[in-house]
Amino acid sequence: MEYVAVLLPSVVVGLIFWFAMKSIFNADKAERQAEARAQAEARGAANGEADTKAKNQSPAPLDRPDVES
Repeated sequence: MEYVAVLLPSVVVGLIFWFAMKSIFNADKAERQAEARAQAEARGAANGEADTKAKNQSPAPLDRPDVES
């Protein structure tokens, strides 16, 4: 019984530390995933705007003169 009384505080503190670190790492992982999703959406929106602008522009004129046949 003496061993339990000696080791129990260390085990409890170790478990508290383990749960705290686990929750910190899980929160960091979730934040990274959310940031990646936000950046992907921003890139998609930027690409969509670029595609829309390209579609609305008239074709560029040719640099070569017209060839008569």
